[in-house]
Amino acid sequence: MASKLAIEDLEAGYGAVRVLHGVSISVEDGESVVLLGSNGNGKSTLLKCVMGIVPPSAGKIHFERDGERIDLAGKSPQEIVGLGIALVPEGRRLFPMLSVEENLLLGAYRSAARAKLAENLEFVLEVFPALRERRRQLAGSMSGGEQQMVAVARALMSEPRILLVDEPSVGLAPILVNRMIAKIKELKERRNLTVLMAEQNFNQAIKIADRGYIIVHGEIAFEGRSAAELRGNDMVKRYYLGI
Repeated sequence: MASKLAIEDLEAGYGAVRVLHGVSISVEDGESVVLLGSNGNGKSTLLKCVMGIVPPSAGKIHFERDGERIDLAGKSPQEIVGLGIALVPEGRRLFPMLSVEENLLLGAYRSAARAKLAENLEFVLEVFPALRERRRQLAGSMSGGEQQMVAVARALMSEPRILLVDEPSVGLAPILVNRMIAKIKELKERRNLTVLMAEQNFNQAIKIADRGYIIVHGEIAFEGRSAAELRGNDMVKRYYLGI
Protein backbone atom coordinates (compact mmCIF):
# COMPACT_ATOMS: atom_id res chain seq x y z
CA MET A 1 0.00 0.00 0.00
CA ALA A 2 1.94 2.99 -1.31
CA SER A 3 1.38 6.48 0.04
CA LYS A 4 2.97 9.81 -0.84
CA LEU A 5 2.49 13.43 0.21
CA ALA A 6 3.12 16.30 -2.21
CA ILE A 7 2.87 19.99 -1.30
CA GLU A 8 3.17 22.54 -4.11
CA ASP A 9 3.50 26.34 -3.87
CA LEU A 10 1.70 26.41 -0.52
CA GLU A 11 0.75 29.76 0.97
CA ALA A 12 -1.00 30.16 4.31
CA GLY A 13 -1.20 32.30 7.40
CA TYR A 14 -3.41 33.70 10.12
CA GLY A 15 -5.61 36.63 9.14
CA ALA A 16 -3.44 39.28 7.53
CA VAL A 17 -0.23 37.60 8.68
CA ARG A 18 1.28 35.46 5.91
CA VAL A 19 3.43 32.60 7.26
CA LEU A 20 4.11 30.29 4.31
CA HIS A 21 5.32 31.70 0.99
CA GLY A 22 5.20 29.23 -1.90
CA VAL A 23 6.41 26.14 -0.01
CA SER A 24 6.94 22.96 -2.04
CA ILE A 25 8.02 19.67 -0.46
CA SER A 26 7.36 15.98 -1.03
CA VAL A 27 7.48 12.85 1.09
CA GLU A 28 7.82 9.60 -0.81
CA ASP A 29 6.40 6.27 0.29
CA GLY A 30 8.33 4.84 3.26
CA GLU A 31 10.56 7.87 3.72
CA SER A 32 11.44 9.81 6.86
CA VAL A 33 11.68 13.47 5.89
CA VAL A 34 12.57 16.21 8.38
CA LEU A 35 11.51 19.84 8.20
CA LEU A 36 14.14 21.88 10.03
CA GLY A 37 13.74 25.43 11.24
CA SER A 38 13.72 27.55 14.35
CA ASN A 39 10.53 28.71 16.07
CA GLY A 40 8.28 30.98 14.03
CA ASN A 41 9.42 29.92 10.58
CA GLY A 42 6.29 28.00 9.57
CA LYS A 43 6.93 24.34 10.42
CA SER A 44 3.79 23.86 12.51
CA THR A 45 1.68 25.90 10.10
CA LEU A 46 2.68 23.61 7.24
CA LEU A 47 1.67 20.48 9.18
CA LYS A 48 -1.61 22.12 10.20
CA CYS A 49 -2.32 22.87 6.55
CA VAL A 50 -1.82 19.21 5.67
CA MET A 51 -4.26 18.23 8.44
CA GLY A 52 -6.90 20.75 7.41
CA ILE A 53 -6.54 22.77 10.62
CA VAL A 54 -5.25 25.87 8.81
CA PRO A 55 -6.72 26.47 5.34
CA PRO A 56 -4.16 27.35 2.66
CA SER A 57 -4.71 30.56 0.72
CA ALA A 58 -2.98 29.15 -2.36
CA GLY A 59 -1.15 26.04 -3.54
CA LYS A 60 -1.89 22.33 -3.57
CA ILE A 61 -1.66 19.48 -1.07
CA HIS A 62 -1.97 16.03 -2.61
CA PHE A 63 -2.07 12.64 -0.91
CA GLU A 64 -1.32 9.77 -3.27
CA ARG A 65 -2.66 6.44 -2.05
CA ASP A 66 -2.36 3.22 -4.05
CA GLY A 67 -2.32 5.14 -7.34
CA GLU A 68 -5.18 7.46 -6.32
CA ARG A 69 -4.36 11.19 -6.12
CA ILE A 70 -6.46 12.98 -3.49
CA ASP A 71 -6.60 16.76 -3.07
CA LEU A 72 -6.53 17.52 0.68
CA ALA A 73 -7.27 21.25 0.37
CA GLY A 74 -10.75 21.97 1.71
CA LYS A 75 -11.09 18.65 3.52
CA SER A 76 -11.80 18.59 7.25
CA PRO A 77 -9.30 17.17 9.77
CA GLN A 78 -11.68 14.24 10.30
CA GLU A 79 -11.69 13.43 6.58
CA ILE A 80 -7.90 13.67 6.41
CA VAL A 81 -7.43 11.35 9.38
CA GLY A 82 -9.91 9.02 7.72
CA LEU A 83 -7.66 8.87 4.66
CA GLY A 84 -4.78 7.61 6.78
CA ILE A 85 -2.81 10.69 7.89
CA ALA A 86 -2.22 11.36 11.59
CA LEU A 87 -0.59 14.22 13.50
CA VAL A 88 1.39 14.12 16.74
CA PRO A 89 0.91 17.79 17.67
CA GLU A 90 3.41 20.07 19.34
CA GLY A 91 2.69 20.19 23.06
CA ARG A 92 0.97 16.78 22.98
CA ARG A 93 -2.63 18.17 23.21
CA LEU A 94 -3.95 15.34 25.38
CA PHE A 95 -7.20 15.29 27.33
CA PRO A 96 -5.72 15.74 30.81
CA MET A 97 -8.76 14.60 32.79
CA LEU A 98 -9.10 11.37 30.83
CA SER A 99 -7.02 8.28 31.50
CA VAL A 100 -4.14 7.14 29.31
CA GLU A 101 -6.29 4.38 27.85
CA GLU A 102 -9.20 6.73 27.16
CA ASN A 103 -6.85 9.09 25.30
CA LEU A 104 -5.59 6.17 23.23
CA LEU A 105 -9.07 4.92 22.39
CA LEU A 106 -10.04 8.38 21.14
CA GLY A 107 -7.36 7.98 18.47
CA ALA A 108 -9.19 4.98 17.00
CA TYR A 109 -12.44 6.57 15.87
CA ARG A 110 -11.99 6.03 12.09
CA SER A 111 -13.58 2.80 10.82
CA ALA A 112 -10.33 1.17 9.70
CA ALA A 113 -8.87 1.78 13.16
CA ARG A 114 -11.97 0.59 15.06
CA ALA A 115 -11.75 -2.70 13.19
CA LYS A 116 -8.26 -3.25 14.62
CA LEU A 117 -8.71 -1.47 17.96
CA ALA A 118 -7.68 -4.32 20.26
CA GLU A 119 -4.70 -5.25 18.06
CA ASN A 120 -3.44 -1.68 17.83
CA LEU A 121 -3.93 -1.02 21.53
CA GLU A 122 -1.86 -4.07 22.38
CA PHE A 123 0.81 -2.97 19.90
CA VAL A 124 1.24 0.54 21.34
CA LEU A 125 1.28 -0.82 24.89
CA GLU A 126 4.02 -3.22 23.82
CA VAL A 127 6.05 -0.41 22.23
CA PHE A 128 5.52 1.86 25.25
CA PRO A 129 5.39 -0.53 28.24
CA ALA A 130 5.25 2.39 30.70
CA LEU A 131 1.79 3.17 29.32
CA ARG A 132 0.55 -0.33 30.11
CA GLU A 133 1.51 0.24 33.74
CA ARG A 134 -0.22 3.65 33.74
CA ARG A 135 -3.20 2.97 31.49
CA ARG A 136 -5.68 3.99 34.25
CA GLN A 137 -3.72 7.11 35.25
CA LEU A 138 -5.00 10.56 34.28
CA ALA A 139 -2.97 11.81 31.34
CA GLY A 140 -2.59 15.26 32.89
CA SER A 141 -0.77 13.83 35.90
CA MET A 142 2.02 12.27 33.83
CA SER A 143 5.49 13.63 33.11
CA GLY A 144 6.25 15.36 29.81
CA GLY A 145 8.05 12.31 28.45
CA GLU A 146 5.16 10.01 29.35
CA GLN A 147 2.66 12.41 27.79
CA GLN A 148 4.70 12.42 24.57
CA MET A 149 4.45 8.62 24.51
CA VAL A 150 0.67 8.90 24.81
CA ALA A 151 0.52 11.45 21.98
CA VAL A 152 2.53 9.23 19.62
CA ALA A 153 0.58 6.13 20.63
CA ARG A 154 -2.75 7.93 20.15
CA ALA A 155 -1.76 8.87 16.58
CA LEU A 156 -0.84 5.26 15.85
CA MET A 157 -4.25 4.10 17.07
CA SER A 158 -5.76 5.76 13.98
CA GLU A 159 -3.98 3.21 11.74
CA PRO A 160 -2.12 5.86 9.71
CA ARG A 161 -0.08 5.46 6.55
CA ILE A 162 1.56 8.87 6.98
CA LEU A 163 2.62 10.14 10.40
CA LEU A 164 3.23 13.86 10.91
CA VAL A 165 5.26 14.66 14.03
CA ASP A 166 5.51 18.26 15.25
CA GLU A 167 8.48 19.16 17.48
CA PRO A 168 8.77 15.93 19.53
CA SER A 169 11.75 17.33 21.47
CA VAL A 170 9.93 20.36 22.93
CA GLY A 171 9.93 20.38 26.72
CA LEU A 172 11.81 17.11 27.10
CA ALA A 173 15.18 16.39 28.70
CA PRO A 174 17.87 15.28 26.19
CA ILE A 175 17.80 11.65 27.34
CA LEU A 176 14.03 11.53 26.82
CA VAL A 177 14.37 13.10 23.38
CA ASN A 178 16.88 10.38 22.44
CA ARG A 179 14.40 7.71 23.48
CA MET A 180 11.48 9.31 21.67
CA ILE A 181 13.37 9.69 18.39
CA ALA A 182 14.47 6.06 18.65
CA LYS A 183 10.87 5.01 19.20
CA ILE A 184 9.64 6.97 16.18
CA LYS A 185 12.34 5.29 14.07
CA GLU A 186 11.33 1.88 15.43
CA LEU A 187 7.65 2.53 14.74
CA LYS A 188 8.39 3.67 11.19
CA GLU A 189 10.20 0.44 10.45
CA ARG A 190 7.74 -1.88 12.20
CA ARG A 191 4.60 -0.29 10.74
CA ASN A 192 6.09 0.71 7.36
CA LEU A 193 5.11 4.32 8.00
CA THR A 194 5.87 7.37 5.92
CA VAL A 195 7.05 10.12 8.31
CA LEU A 196 7.26 13.90 8.05
CA MET A 197 8.79 15.38 11.20
CA ALA A 198 9.11 19.08 12.00
CA GLU A 199 12.00 19.71 14.40
CA GLN A 200 14.43 22.44 15.37
CA ASN A 201 16.94 20.09 17.02
CA PHE A 202 19.14 19.04 14.11
CA ASN A 203 21.21 16.52 16.07
CA GLN A 204 18.05 14.61 16.98
CA ALA A 205 16.26 15.01 13.65
CA ILE A 206 19.18 13.66 11.63
CA LYS A 207 18.94 10.33 13.46
CA ILE A 208 15.73 9.55 11.64
CA ALA A 209 16.13 11.52 8.40
CA ASP A 210 16.43 9.98 4.96
CA ARG A 211 16.51 13.56 3.69
CA GLY A 212 15.06 16.92 4.63
CA TYR A 213 14.33 20.60 4.13
CA ILE A 214 15.27 23.81 5.93
CA ILE A 215 12.49 26.38 6.20
CA VAL A 216 13.35 30.03 6.89
CA HIS A 217 10.74 32.80 7.13
CA GLY A 218 8.14 30.58 5.53
CA GLU A 219 10.23 29.60 2.51
CA ILE A 220 12.27 26.50 1.73
CA ALA A 221 15.87 27.68 1.99
CA PHE A 222 17.53 24.33 1.31
CA GLU A 223 16.62 20.80 0.27
CA GLY A 224 18.97 18.04 1.33
CA ARG A 225 18.56 14.96 -0.83
CA SER A 226 20.22 12.81 1.83
CA ALA A 227 21.15 13.00 5.50
CA ALA A 228 24.78 13.47 4.47
CA GLU A 229 23.85 16.41 2.25
CA LEU A 230 22.00 18.00 5.17
CA ARG A 231 25.01 17.59 7.47
CA GLY A 232 27.30 19.18 4.90
CA ASN A 233 25.16 22.25 4.25
CA ASP A 234 26.72 25.56 5.33
CA MET A 235 23.44 26.76 6.85
CA VAL A 236 23.21 23.62 8.99
CA LYS A 237 26.82 23.96 10.07
CA ARG A 238 26.36 27.61 11.03
CA TYR A 239 22.98 27.57 12.74
CA TYR A 240 22.58 24.02 14.01
CA LEU A 241 26.08 22.66 14.55
CA GLY A 242 27.93 25.84 15.55
CA ILE A 243 30.74 25.21 13.08
